[in-house]
Amino acid sequence: MKRVKEFVKRETVLTAAFLLAALSMVFVRPDRAYGGYVDYQTIALLFCLMAVMAGFQKLGIFSYIGRELLGRVRTGRQAAAVLVGLCFFSSMAITNDVALITFVPFALTVLRMAGLSGLILPVVALQTIAANLGSMLTPIGNPQNLYLYGKSGLGAGAFIRLMLPYCGLSLGLLAVSLLFVDNGRIRKERVGQETEGKICRGKAGMYLVLFAACVAAVARLLPWPAVLAAVILVLLVADRSVFLAVDYSLLLTFVGFFVFIGNMGRLPVFKEFLDGILLGREALTAVAASQVISNVPAALLLSGFTDRWESLIVGANLGGLGTLIASMASLISYKSIARHYPERKGRYLALFTAANLVFLAVLLAFYRWMPGPGAGA
Repeated sequence: MKRVKEFVKRETVLTAAFLLAALSMVFVRPDRAYGGYVDYQTIALLFCLMAVMAGFQKLGIFSYIGRELLGRVRTGRQAAAVLVGLCFFSSMAITNDVALITFVPFALTVLRMAGLSGLILPVVALQTIAANLGSMLTPIGNPQNLYLYGKSGLGAGAFIRLMLPYCGLSLGLLAVSLLFVDNGRIRKERVGQETEGKICRGKAGMYLVLFAACVAAVARLLPWPAVLAAVILVLLVADRSVFLAVDYSLLLTFVGFFVFIGNMGRLPVFKEFLDGILLGREALTAVAASQVISNVPAALLLSGFTDRWESLIVGANLGGLGTLIASMASLISYKSIARHYPERKGRYLALFTAANLVFLAVLLAFYRWMPGPGAGA
């Protein structure tokens, strides 16, 4: 029983997904239609991207880039700008989760070494916001984008154009926020020394090729089954340990919600209820739902009941702001603070929530002002 409780606590969203799936089976008994519920392309591409990113992370490439950039800064504000910028821009390609897993611990180390421990809470809070907002620009930036991109049929260019204004405004808000960060001098000679190490160029090249293949599959230039097979075969031969770093709980969470959504879509009462809530309010509904169940499940749930994809894409991305669980990636940062600075976790949560609500309010106001499909919804 203790192990079950620990599992539920550790994998709350996965547990909820499977409980909802099981509950839905009471109303819709398993049949042949179940096989069509799961979006296998999304699952396969998400697995490939996570595996490739795990390989890059194992090689230390991201830390190397951060170390090189930080070696050129002189003040606390400049260091904060680099650390926040790394999360914002890298998340567009390596996902918000990987950006935070890589650069939050890196930031804790660097800020301590530079004598800037006082900046840890605001910098980590801004890093988390930056990763969630930077990742919204591209179809591969986060799980919900990858799924909604495939469902919507939008081209990569159209997707980026849709999210570019919000991403640009987010960058401006982050820049303004950095003006409030203390600008003290840093102990430059010590920055980044702990992360030094050599990178295997051969494996780096291998992962770069695999990443290019993944992007091509997302852009529908290569067939996803071929890319999946290539990633699995190459990793089996060259780096099997990477398979252990893949977040299988996220993949299973997708499966659970696919079953729940598929079954609920076959119940007229539930379908009519959600249709009534969503019509003309897709973005706001996605934001509200994300605050309670996080934006990935919210995107999966609502996608079965609307075809106003642009509004849903914007709403699911902006919905990552707000509460701590609005984006599950935010828990990565919180856990790092709680582990290293347990006495500060309350202050961090208050700062994180306040900053998130400000960003969310501004971006929602911008959404209401923006012309185009779904504006004002």
